[in-house]
Amino acid sequence: QVQLVESGGGSVQAGGSLRLSCEAVGYFYSSYSMAWFRQAPGTERGGVEAIEGGGRTSHRDSVKGRFTVSRDNTKNTLYLQMDNLKPEDTAMYYCAADYQYRAGFEPDDYKFWGQGTQVTVSS
Repeated sequence: QVQLVESGGGSVQAGGSLRLSCEAVGYFYSSYSMAWFRQAPGTERGGVEAIEGGGRTSHRDSVKGRFTVSRDNTKNTLYLQMDNLKPEDTAMYYCAADYQYRAGFEPDDYKFWGQGTQVTVSS
């Protein structure tokens, strides 16, 4: 069974950077799809960045050019490099993974979830 543990959240001012990490513990393979989701109070959980087992990535338009998803298969770790953060990026960020090779962009596409890490961006 896969356990996902996120870290790296915190509080920054607009324009700052953070790097989130998600370590997969247990039975995990590089072919699994992984993704970052976020959810702000009063909003629906939505996809941010996703990466397929083969390395192809996808992202929501609002983070294009600012966020970069990557994975280190030797460490079973997913990363989200967030640059030029904006107040609207403030949310709880969740790591997700699934057995499927193709990475979806909906919460129902993923079976395994981390506990979340808070990102707060002030003006």
